[in-house]
Amino acid sequence: MENSSALPVKLMADVPRYLIACLHTGRLALLAILVSAGIVLQILACALYNNWWPMLTVIMYVLLPMPLMFFMSSDNSIFSESESSWEDATKFLTGFSAVGSIAIPIILKHADIIGWGALIMELSSFSIFVFAILCFVQMSKESEYSMF
Repeated sequence: MENSSALPVKLMADVPRYLIACLHTGRLALLAILVSAGIVLQILACALYNNWWPMLTVIMYVLLPMPLMFFMSSDNSIFSESESSWEDATKFLTGFSAVGSIAIPIILKHADIIGWGALIMELSSFSIFVFAILCFVQMSKESEYSMF
């Protein structure tokens, strides 16, 4: 009996190179569609209800990767143990921005500045962005997409 865990690896070795490139292109297209859907939901949350306060979360979306880009070294993961206080501060600022991306729409709803529909669209937009980031992290583990 053949080992079933080695079977997918054996099958991928038989796939032509152009088909593998096509599959990678499809993954990139999926990421582009996810990010576009998140942006559309973000704008619709504001435009449908004629209230542009939910755009405050865009500030947090822009600030979210900044500490990672400026202070995190390329050989460490955000989930690994850190030896440097700069890396600890980076993780704190990234977490602060992520929590702020969820908290801003909830605070705006609590203050009755936005409605339930805008809140749901904002949180849906955030979850789509998180899913896109997780897909990108999974793709970047492969050698072809590794940027850092």
